[in-house]
Amino acid sequence: MKRSIKTKHQEIVDYWFSRVDECGLSVDAAEAHERCWRCGYESRLERCHIIPYSLGGTDLPSNLVLLCPRCHIENPNVTDPEIMWDWIRSYGTPFYDTFWMLQAFKEYEFIYGRSFEEELKIYKIEDIYKFEKLFREEIKKTAYHYGHPYLNSATMAGVIRIVLKKIQASS
Repeated sequence: MKRSIKTKHQEIVDYWFSRVDECGLSVDAAEAHERCWRCGYESRLERCHIIPYSLGGTDLPSNLVLLCPRCHIENPNVTDPEIMWDWIRSYGTPFYDTFWMLQAFKEYEFIYGRSFEEELKIYKIEDIYKFEKLFREEIKKTAYHYGHPYLNSATMAGVIRIVLKKIQASS
């Protein structure tokens, strides 16, 4: 049986943004009720326990943050509350809706051993808009993994590689 958390989203926002400095977060206080505190994407937000209920955490605003479903799945499940804030802040990005693309660039570099920027130089790509157009075309040819409503970093890194190969082949 699923438990119902009675704490409202606004109570969580009011609690935390009267106590934490929003610098280094992916969201600012004005949009903390509609954007994920880790990735900054506008999304349906879930109340996420800082200390999991199963490990003795409470449903009080002081033990909850607001995350999108994707980040909620990935959050640390430990008893030290600092770990959650370390995790959230470590992924802070200054621009909304860029977090997951930045993760794809990191994944690309991990897989192929070169950064996206290095690849642009190697492939002599100066028109980033051409790359972006091709990327948008190729992304339409992908599928979500196991019904998740988003593309994972590996898929996005693969699309980056496909586009680079297409550009190289047309040169």
